[in-house]
Amino acid sequence: QVRLQESGPGLVKPSQTLSLTCTVSGASIKTGVYYWSWIRQPPGKELEWMGAITYSGRTHISPSLKSRASISKDSSKNQFTLQLTSVTPEDTAVYYCAREPRLRTTGIVPTLPPVRGQGTQVTVSS
Repeated sequence: QVRLQESGPGLVKPSQTLSLTCTVSGASIKTGVYYWSWIRQPPGKELEWMGAITYSGRTHISPSLKSRASISKDSSKNQFTLQLTSVTPEDTAVYYCAREPRLRTTGIVPTLPPVRGQGTQVTVSS
């Protein structure tokens, strides 16, 4: 059974860098054809796809976040990490990591992927 678990700070100050890690068990992030993704949902808003990384380390970032977001992985720990720089209160959201069978072409996410973490709340506030 594949399990994903997000970890990171629950509170970040404006202008700081948010770093979230997703630990995967039951599957290897260095093999296969999956996209290891980050998705978020701000309060009262729709789900937003942020980006993904492949087993080979190739990254795809949503154009709306390209200047601030990056994704990396540590295959030895079976983890992948999201970094989001210069955060503002608008980055307050529940952040999910997920395993997806295909690359999204838009930032719109109708429903949460079935293989995902439970989500972690991140609040940006001074």
